[in-house]
Amino acid sequence: QVQLVESGGGLVQPGGSLRLSCVASGFIFDIYAMSWYRQAPGKERELVARIASRGGSTNYADSVKGRFTISRDNAKNTVYLQMNSLKPEDTAVYYCNTVRWSTNYWGQGTQVTVSS
Repeated sequence: QVQLVESGGGLVQPGGSLRLSCVASGFIFDIYAMSWYRQAPGKERELVARIASRGGSTNYADSVKGRFTISRDNAKNTVYLQMNSLKPEDTAVYYCNTVRWSTNYWGQGTQVTVSS
């Protein structure tokens, strides 16, 4: 079965950096696009970044452009989210996502808290 396992969240000061990782299993990783979403308390889940199956194209939410970078290592079945210049408004639970046969699959999420 499809499994997505995120890691790398934590508490960081404003202006700091974190790198999130998501290890995938149960499907042919390199033929599917992968995404990172986030959900802050009281808000809807929103798309942060997406990377195409072969890593050729990426998309970002306007709020993170220039600060976050999504990448993937198909040999390791892993997708990353490098987050720099973090702001308090980036505080949220971050989720890894893929869509396979019109079904959304989600990881358990990893908490990112940006606070001084």
